[in-house]
Amino acid sequence: MEVLTLPFTANKAKTYKHYSLHSTSVANNLSVAKTEFYYIGSNASRIDKLIRIFESGYATESCANAKAMLVRLLNHSHALPYIIICDSQLGYEAILDFRCFLNGQKDLETVPFILDDQGMSKELRLRFRKERIVDEILSLEDFTKERLLAKAKFLNKTKSNSTNGWQKKIETSTTLCNQHSISKRVFDVIIAAIALVIFSPVLLLIALAIKLESKGPVFYVAKRAGRGYKIFNFYKFRTMVVGADLKISDYSHLNQYTSTSTVGPKFYKIENDPRITKIGAFLRKSSLDELPQLINVLLGDMSLVGNRPLPLYEAATLTTDEWAKRFLAPAGITGLWQIKKRGNKDMSVEERINLDIYYATKYNFAYDLWIMANTPTALIQKTNA
Repeated sequence: MEVLTLPFTANKAKTYKHYSLHSTSVANNLSVAKTEFYYIGSNASRIDKLIRIFESGYATESCANAKAMLVRLLNHSHALPYIIICDSQLGYEAILDFRCFLNGQKDLETVPFILDDQGMSKELRLRFRKERIVDEILSLEDFTKERLLAKAKFLNKTKSNSTNGWQKKIETSTTLCNQHSISKRVFDVIIAAIALVIFSPVLLLIALAIKLESKGPVFYVAKRAGRGYKIFNFYKFRTMVVGADLKISDYSHLNQYTSTSTVGPKFYKIENDPRITKIGAFLRKSSLDELPQLINVLLGDMSLVGNRPLPLYEAATLTTDEWAKRFLAPAGITGLWQIKKRGNKDMSVEERINLDIYYATKYNFAYDLWIMANTPTALIQKTNA
């Protein structure tokens, strides 16, 4: 047996471990297509037991790290776990949030989600069962290798067949998860629709000014990566000369984002960018160039509040499980970064990503309202970067 440990770092702290076992047989009398576990928790004895039972697997200490790692697996076409097991000591809120994450990922909806009930109170156990947040509650300590593999095989087969009983479980837990999402989406649609109607004369005037100043399209349309690395067409008013994207390498030495490392995430923002038109400079300083993103909100690609969707060349540098956490939040027009750091010349790459990660782990409807209330003071920028 070989155990391979792969820590991901920026601060040398381990965020997950990958265990790989060289074995030709997992169970004497069971036929299992793929037996890879994903354990969430810090109980070393539980991990040791799972290593002895399954072919390979992953272990993370928190649900937040697990979400980031699973997103990374999904986006790099790695094999998904055969079963996910979570330590009940992580708490109700964290486990519910993780269930919401699973329900939002089509490829993960049918992966069995088991709760290890070590030290869990009777009341909490009843709550988990009633709300159908997990597919099964059991004690790993009491399960033999054969029993756990049989349970995993049964749950996989049952969930894959999508029988009525298990579909009801998914729908019940989804109802709990969607309470915030529904409120956020309804609010987004109403506000975006009203704003488009109110600002329609302004939109027409801006479009006319752009056409009069320079040749080219009124809108700048580019591929951006949003929540879960979802790629979509991103709309802004064009503020640069046509073909500006092709010249970015010529001005990389003017990039206002500083990085302490020659590798890793990269952002580009240039103060007094020579590619920007005169009308474009005004639109950027007033943030009016962002108005077409209301269309993205109506289409469901973005939210009013969230982390900024990134150009694909920037998103490609944020694929480790540590940085990928920022993609757990919806893409937004405004967000924590805008009201905290926008336009600051001394902002580092790490500061911006940490703000994005903080929002991704803390956001809720009330927090979004607070960000929106503080956005107007950030709309007028000091620079046109």
